[in-house]
Amino acid sequence: MTPVEVIPAKGLTEPLALLEKFLRDGKPVSEQFVERLRRAVEAGDVEIIADLAEGRIVGVLVLAYRLNVSASGHFASIEDLYVRPEARRQGVASALLEAVNERCAARGISYVEVQVEDKEAEDFYAALGYEPEEDVRVLSLSLAIPET
Repeated sequence: MTPVEVIPAKGLTEPLALLEKFLRDGKPVSEQFVERLRRAVEAGDVEIIADLAEGRIVGVLVLAYRLNVSASGHFASIEDLYVRPEARRQGVASALLEAVNERCAARGISYVEVQVEDKEAEDFYAALGYEPEEDVRVLSLSLAIPET
């Protein structure tokens, strides 16, 4: 099994490049976003967890910690998870999710959520014990934000 580590705020370049390449078709995130992400990582509100093989990141997961008033506590949300195609089906994503379990347990967080876009991802998470939420529907609204 390859080592998994939490990436510090000053080390975001490589994991972000991987996510940009594969999740954003190579389009970089803005410098403003990078700075906000760095601050969130420094504050402990977000963690970037990477799986390394031969000194190179082969998988990356973005984990956000959030407050929830109705539960009167924190929960965690897997925001992004990506594994390089050549590293798939080798336990990389499972190792990243095991790291999530360990990180959440250390913080006393017992609820982790993830939104998936396809059946394959749903099946993967289900095989690791994730269950569909009953009576929950995800709705979204895209707002037009004026450019500054």
